[in-house]
Amino acid sequence: MNVTFTPKAERFIQRMITFNGGGRESGFRLAVAPGGCSGLSYDFSVVNAPEPGDYSLESNGIKVFVAHGSLMFLDGVVVDCEDSLINTGLVFKNPNAASSCGCGTSFSPKD
Repeated sequence: MNVTFTPKAERFIQRMITFNGGGRESGFRLAVAPGGCSGLSYDFSVVNAPEPGDYSLESNGIKVFVAHGSLMFLDGVVVDCEDSLINTGLVFKNPNAASSCGCGTSFSPKD
């Protein structure tokens, strides 16, 4: 399982954890869920602990938990952060996506 976070994304995620009252054991949970205009949408949240079956990794001190059912859709993804007049938030560059919606929050997987 390989998930990469850019330095901008790591700073954004660390702020999310801090502003959501996260403690030392808190982490960033990443998953995909049905929805969005392309079929699957990215779902992320600050959690106190991984859920059973989550894959755990660490990126520069940030605990990351990937939902078990999302592993095949997120392997190789690069998480970046965009801060512009139009969009502020996480951006996902996913090699498993056949196509993505214009706003980048949902995708359709490759066969």
